[in-house]
Amino acid sequence: MIVISNIDILISLKYTPPMSNAPTAAKNMRLAFSGFLRRETPAEDAEITHVMPGTPLGEYLRGFWQPVCLSSQLKDVPLPIRILGEDLIAFRDGSGRVAVMHRHCAHRGASLEYGVIQERGIRCCYHGFHFDCDGMLIEVPTEPDKGARLRTTVCQPAYPALERDGLVFTYMGAPDRQPPFEQWDAFEPDPEVELVPFTNVLPCNWLQVLDNIADQMHTSVLHQPHVLFPGHTPPPGLDLSGLTLPAFGTVPVIDYFPVRDNTAMVFVAGRRTSDDLVWWRMNECALPNMSHHAYLFEDGLHRRLFHRLSMVRWYVPVDNTHTIIFGWRMFGAKADPLGKGRKERVGWNDMDFLDGQVGNRPDAVARRAPGDYEAIVSQRPIAIHALENPTSGDVGVYMFRRLLRGAVRGTNPAAHPDQFHEPLKAGRMLHTATQNTILRIPRQSDPSEDEKLIRQIGRELNRITAESDAYQGRDRERFVVQAYEQIERQWAN
Repeated sequence: MIVISNIDILISLKYTPPMSNAPTAAKNMRLAFSGFLRRETPAEDAEITHVMPGTPLGEYLRGFWQPVCLSSQLKDVPLPIRILGEDLIAFRDGSGRVAVMHRHCAHRGASLEYGVIQERGIRCCYHGFHFDCDGMLIEVPTEPDKGARLRTTVCQPAYPALERDGLVFTYMGAPDRQPPFEQWDAFEPDPEVELVPFTNVLPCNWLQVLDNIADQMHTSVLHQPHVLFPGHTPPPGLDLSGLTLPAFGTVPVIDYFPVRDNTAMVFVAGRRTSDDLVWWRMNECALPNMSHHAYLFEDGLHRRLFHRLSMVRWYVPVDNTHTIIFGWRMFGAKADPLGKGRKERVGWNDMDFLDGQVGNRPDAVARRAPGDYEAIVSQRPIAIHALENPTSGDVGVYMFRRLLRGAVRGTNPAAHPDQFHEPLKAGRMLHTATQNTILRIPRQSDPSEDEKLIRQIGRELNRITAESDAYQGRDRERFVVQAYEQIERQWAN
């Protein structure tokens, strides 16, 4: 069942490009064999796809801490990286401090990827300019005064950097507006949960990668061989087991909600898994470029209340047409009660929960058994929103784009970096609604009434989770669990 019944809701969310980019009415009148009439490719939606310095979105993203590399990549030589269209280096100096700075030396432009890491900072190989991790000039060995005069005017442009659980983060925004690190309950330190860092590298725009999470209808097609190969088996020798999500085969009863003052989009997907159990999965896409993922291997066959995350991801633009996903997978019995995670698969440009997440398969295999990577990257280097024809299953995609557009335009004060970080400045962590919850809800005799009930309870779960933001830590968990138990009691008979 596709849940959003009123297509007007979707259309109200969809960005309409200028008429000069839209197909003409005459072109729209002909459908069959209309290739000749539909050759124009409109411009991409630059407002929410372009990230280079000085662009509205680029400057907005720079107001938040962004992951830029894995800690394991920082070895005995500087690491060249490109983030948000800027050529940078990252390194860890001899005292253990991490640093991120512009790649080209402020003296004559030699690349600091060939610099020599020092006990304190880095030294350019060309003339020995020695810079501290904050970019301040320490010494110029070729100058009679060892750089005392130059220290008052010359520096190497650098950004604040920090390390957390195997990821290196940097803040690339205005120095006088540097926020605290975005601590979420999704990755609150927990002795029972291990955070394992990873990356996925994709040669396309960042937003179409995140769109794939807001689009939950694809899981009931792309990851279901019986849908892609209806009526017959896949080609001989083609193993689709690694691409398949059996528990997601049923099209869910799904709703989408803007939450936390329009700074995130949550979907609530409900599936009945037995006569007595209903499974609700809640995932979140949060501004500016994050997603939080409930337990990836859940099958909905056992009662669970407010079971939290198994993955968090940042969609970090390398530039307008390249993206690196940085994130953590969560391991341990608490995060992975079914013990299905494969930690050995998690790292640079790989992922354990589903094949087809990165471009590491032979083309002959990828063409016959496409995964998320192929579907996302094949939308062009930058997906053309003006050519899309939305369905009711695309509500989440357009809802998050609308939230992002309001943030970039400044029409939603709650999404401004200053206001977004206020809870952190007050000592409160940020909350995500993400979870799997499986409740004992007896099946209704009428299937349509059962679907209505699944939707009704899903909306209640979202309301309760939103109200729980008033609490912190264990108090929040107790509030949610007690309210969910009350729902079970209400429908027990």
